[in-house]
Amino acid sequence: MSGAPPDGSLDRTLAARYGLIAGVDEVGRGAIAGPVTVAAVILHPDRPIAGLDDSKRLSPSVRARLADEVRGKAVAWTVVHRSPAEIDRINILEATRAAMVEAILTLGGGFGLVVSDAVSLPGVAVPVLAEPRADGRYLCVAAASILAKVVRDGAMTALAREHPGYGWESNKGYPTRAHLEALRRQGACALHRTTYAPVRVLA
Repeated sequence: MSGAPPDGSLDRTLAARYGLIAGVDEVGRGAIAGPVTVAAVILHPDRPIAGLDDSKRLSPSVRARLADEVRGKAVAWTVVHRSPAEIDRINILEATRAAMVEAILTLGGGFGLVVSDAVSLPGVAVPVLAEPRADGRYLCVAAASILAKVVRDGAMTALAREHPGYGWESNKGYPTRAHLEALRRQGACALHRTTYAPVRVLA
């Protein structure tokens, strides 16, 4: 993935009009096991965090450090999950949307705009800017992407101990070759998304 990290100019432009901004992003939509995880973050305008970027561009150690900074410096933050069962029941887009709305509502207000990474959010009381690749353009969404990634990766590492053999400690539930081979060999477990084609075909 290429491109310069966000420099905060877009955030500042929006803040001049709307005041505090909530960024929201998800991690895990493309995984075939485990939850989809959403974080929402309101960054503090007077507590800058250097190095924020799309979580996919950052190493695990940098993500962990930045997630700690986000927790310590943000005006507010929250993380929510949607289970594989709910993803199978209402589909990944609607599960992601529901998690994003819940995360935003849990922030408790005080913001004038939500910036979402491409997902429209009807029913939110303030304006929503749904923009593709927002996690690489807005600091608030980058912060949300980092927090969601760190939390979900930690959860998948823990779940790997409860459901051994799938390699979740390394693949985090995504359909790597090793994960697909394990799925073929030992079948699906309760945390696999049964509506996803690799699980439906191989398990």
